[in-house]
Amino acid sequence: MKQLTKYNRVAGYFNKLYDMLNNDFFNGEMERPVITIQSTPKAYGHFSLYEAWTVNGQGVPEINIGAGTLTRPIEQVIATLIHEMTHQYNFINGIQDCSRGATYHNKMFKIAAEAHGLIVERSEKYGWCITSCSDELFQWILDNELEDIQLNRNDLDAEIISGGTRKRTATGTRASHSIRYHCPKCNAIVRATRVVNVICGDCLEQMVA
Repeated sequence: MKQLTKYNRVAGYFNKLYDMLNNDFFNGEMERPVITIQSTPKAYGHFSLYEAWTVNGQGVPEINIGAGTLTRPIEQVIATLIHEMTHQYNFINGIQDCSRGATYHNKMFKIAAEAHGLIVERSEKYGWCITSCSDELFQWILDNELEDIQLNRNDLDAEIISGGTRKRTATGTRASHSIRYHCPKCNAIVRATRVVNVICGDCLEQMVA
């Protein structure tokens, strides 16, 4: 796969990721919304609570991924995407998962998120909003050899917290629990959830963390 350094390629990558996650973690139950990449001050992303776009005369909702957060490890980016997909899933099924102007994540969000591949932790201010990959989801990322994104917007407001603005729900995250190894000869990359000794099968070289 070519490096993810072009905007159009990154946008297409998110469409592909959505379809894969929808199929494998949501039983293909949802229709893909418009996925945008825009700055989201103090948030990693949002799902629109209204039909933000019109396509062929029909309203379509939106999932946005913060443009200034793209170069986080791919497992964190995917945790954000599933976080917003969970909001979409709950919305479709009539489940109210947020209150306080759509910023406080209640236990209904936690239940749905944990049923779709996430680990959920509680923020004192924003509720059950801090999400990260479960072991199952992390293994899925490894199995599909998903790559980090190399494109990132240089937002002036670099501080990211859990929270959002009206019509948005926000995503928190915890630190990545993976270690990235690369082959010093061919630059092949693998990830592991703990310290391991890894040999590149092509070059027979010790991979470096």
